[in-house]
Amino acid sequence: MTAPSIREIASGEFDLAWPVFREVIAGGDTYSYPPDLSLADARAMWATSPTRCFVAELDGGVVGIYMLRPNQPGLGDHVANAGYMVAASARGRGVASAMCEHSLAEARRAGFTAMQFNYVVSSNERAVRLWQRHGFAIVGRVPSAFRHATLGSTDVFIMHRVL
Repeated sequence: MTAPSIREIASGEFDLAWPVFREVIAGGDTYSYPPDLSLADARAMWATSPTRCFVAELDGGVVGIYMLRPNQPGLGDHVANAGYMVAASARGRGVASAMCEHSLAEARRAGFTAMQFNYVVSSNERAVRLWQRHGFAIVGRVPSAFRHATLGSTDVFIMHRVL
């Protein structure tokens, strides 16, 4: 299996990431963003400093995206936060795993000492298992914090790992 090429993009290049972003949030099953979120709002959240945005490319096309940023400002800015999205057509091909490895390396290079995911939908079992394989532990559960498009009220996990 060919590994994706991963590179950082500038805010002005977010149009490359937009089709994957739009497809993932439209499902209403993994992200709390409203399904009709605009391109401008998505760009502001995922590609405006201090948030950095990366794309994963296979066969000349963008198949995944991730963002990396401080989890909190000020006295919490030593802990990174990241979010990942993979196009449906590329799932099961190692894209999310490659992006996770890349993000951990980027976070270390940027001086972060840990990474935390604040909102992992518990029914997204594939992602939970993947993050656990990459060293993340579930450190908290927020009951009924997500309105899943088909499952209704669903818990979310807080996941963390030291870098």
